[in-house]
Amino acid sequence: MNELDGRRVSIAAAAGLAAAMGVGRFVFTPILPIMVESAGVTPSSGAVIATANYAGYLLGAVALSIRPGLNSTSMFRSWAAILVASEVAMAFVDNTFAFSLLRLIAGLASAVVFLACASTVAKQVGSSPGITFGGVGAGIAASGVLTLAAAPHLSWQALWIASALLTAVLIAPALTLRIHAESHFSDQDAGPSTRQRLIWRVLLTAYFLEGLGYIIVGTFLVAAVGGHGNSSVGPAVWIVVGLSAVPATVLWQAIARRIMMRRALVAAFALQTISALLPALSDSSGVAVVSAVLFGGTFMGITMLTLTTAAALPLGRTAATLTAVYGVGQVLGPLVVAPALGDSYTVAFVVATVVLTLGTVGAFAAARLHAPR
Repeated sequence: MNELDGRRVSIAAAAGLAAAMGVGRFVFTPILPIMVESAGVTPSSGAVIATANYAGYLLGAVALSIRPGLNSTSMFRSWAAILVASEVAMAFVDNTFAFSLLRLIAGLASAVVFLACASTVAKQVGSSPGITFGGVGAGIAASGVLTLAAAPHLSWQALWIASALLTAVLIAPALTLRIHAESHFSDQDAGPSTRQRLIWRVLLTAYFLEGLGYIIVGTFLVAAVGGHGNSSVGPAVWIVVGLSAVPATVLWQAIARRIMMRRALVAAFALQTISALLPALSDSSGVAVVSAVLFGGTFMGITMLTLTTAAALPLGRTAATLTAVYGVGQVLGPLVVAPALGDSYTVAFVVATVVLTLGTVGAFAAARLHAPR
């Protein structure tokens, strides 16, 4: 019965992540080029709007790391409704400030839903984090398909309303969840050892670097291939990212069982570093597709593996704290590369490659520290 309950909770939480992260958070990526064409949004103001969303996500994560008690069933349902409403409202405003405010609210909502689903699955006997985190990829693919199919027929305003409807449909199963918040402190009797504290600090640093590096790739990969004279290329690449992410977390969970969690984390970081390097070497659509496969196949895997590794440490509130430092990285990512961007996105991908290489080194260091002595 516990296994059946665990599977049900995993699937419901996956639906929540598909709605809040895959669509509610990331649908702005394929819609942005359309808004640049039709809504008077410039690339620079688009970056501001995107950063507002990352900032909202950070604020939500910080709030829940400080006050984990806010992570409740009623709060989860309220923010799910707010997320849908924020997407609908995007169709009725027409300036950067209003767009940014609404995307900040959507970021807050995404953080609340993400942590609610992640903490509930972590506490449910028989649950599968691989299934749950795969929901993000499914939502990303759905947002890409929606944009690709509907953009020729709908205005950008109608696309936002359609996105809100998709979010509402996807999140409905998750509303049945009874949310379990993270504890203030570890459930284990003994506190962390010096080595465990060091592992935690290294994981935090590596995950910060992941937030910084991954968001650069995620922000600019679609834009980098969008100028090839075919408006379908960008959304198609985004669909590839999502489809690659759907099975990725289940596969990484299986890999972790075979080679250990810490080694799987190093491998995922290394592959994501390659996903950043490839578009720095070539701007062809074929290379972008390979990069999209590697990127989609690793970014949620790294999240799942990092959160699972940290949850095994005798510490409290690890998911919320990790999500907060990840959020800091996401806010900084576009700001770090923006001054160096010209007609090409090469510099952005070079920076992402360097950052993710350092993240790989951090993951390797954490793995060495974790090894039995």
